[in-house]
Amino acid sequence: MNSTESKILRIEEAKEIIADWQRAGQKVVFTNGCFDIVHLGHIDYLEKAHALGGRLVLGLNTDASVSRLKGPLRPVVNEYARARLMAALSFVDAVILFDEQTPSQLIEALKPDILVKGDDYTVETIAGADFVLSNGGEVKTIALVKGYSTSALIEKIKEGY
Repeated sequence: MNSTESKILRIEEAKEIIADWQRAGQKVVFTNGCFDIVHLGHIDYLEKAHALGGRLVLGLNTDASVSRLKGPLRPVVNEYARARLMAALSFVDAVILFDEQTPSQLIEALKPDILVKGDDYTVETIAGADFVLSNGGEVKTIALVKGYSTSALIEKIKEGY
């Protein structure tokens, strides 16, 4: 097994590893998303998320959940490829696929120290924020790089830029 595949974890594995990191005094940051066509906005966001703590755990939407959120033509890139791409990033420590509408169940299982989303969310609209805050954690937003989104890239390609 190569190192990118070793970072793609099932929830039970992730719970144990995260607990070990926390016992060692490392802050665990959690974020989530589809990460369908990786672009500068994704890289900037994930790099900044990692900088908030010692370890970055990424909840990645399954293909089925991306389709439910974004429509039947999405994702463009399948979940295995997206998971490998995310795991290949040096600042992503673990990737866990989830199929639910929101990552709330995953967040409650993993118990991260810091929950992060882009600044297109508010703390009140971030799934799992109440749980993290009630357990003494922090919830933060990160400024997004303007002009970068997967949907905008797809539209540009469709228009034949």
